[in-house]
Amino acid sequence: MGARTFVVVGGTSGLGLAVARLLVEEHRVAVVGDVPDEVAAVTDELRCAGVVCDISSDDQVRDAFAGVVEAYGVIDGVADCASMWAGGDLADLSPERIRRAVEVNVLGTTYVLKEALYHLHRQGYGNVVYVGAMAVTKSRPGIPVYRATKSYGSSLVESVAEAQHSNRIKVMQLHPGPMPTRLQERVGDHFLDEVYAQPDQVAAEVIRLLLLAPDDLYVSGERVLRADGRW
Repeated sequence: MGARTFVVVGGTSGLGLAVARLLVEEHRVAVVGDVPDEVAAVTDELRCAGVVCDISSDDQVRDAFAGVVEAYGVIDGVADCASMWAGGDLADLSPERIRRAVEVNVLGTTYVLKEALYHLHRQGYGNVVYVGAMAVTKSRPGIPVYRATKSYGSSLVESVAEAQHSNRIKVMQLHPGPMPTRLQERVGDHFLDEVYAQPDQVAAEVIRLLLLAPDDLYVSGERVLRADGRW
């Protein structure tokens, strides 16, 4: 299909950055992040577009997507890689930490998916890939809020995918296990298994889903699990 246009939300570090790096070799990419210096650094490195956006703000998400459409005309796919870590026992988590995890992982996911689908429906095709976490498939001590907020995203994707009634707009989710990323550094080494995937390996799978053509026989709602190491 030639060069296409993709939005990578949370594309300034970790898996999102790995996805953006692989995509820019052949496609137009707009990286979305909430830290201006990080967005500027990535756009300079990759020579791609960048948008500073706090995805917990519906207005900012709407403006971000509108800007990409204004610049490129269409959005062929959206990779939602943004995630806020909130590890620790529930009793030890501050209200501020809990609130921010909900803002990013719940509200942010909702606003991104809502706006992405608006534009994909307007043009009649496109793919969305939500990056969750293997944690949603199995409970694990020490991450109740993180798991709950990521479980929300998985549930939302399942419901929205079922409502599309067309394979031309595919809404899919991928749940990687622990990876050596900046988020993983915040988590701690005790959560990183002896066997694990590198961000580039998981990014290749995200891109495989993003590049599915409108007429490809692939069911919207597909859940891809990467059971790395522990699970």
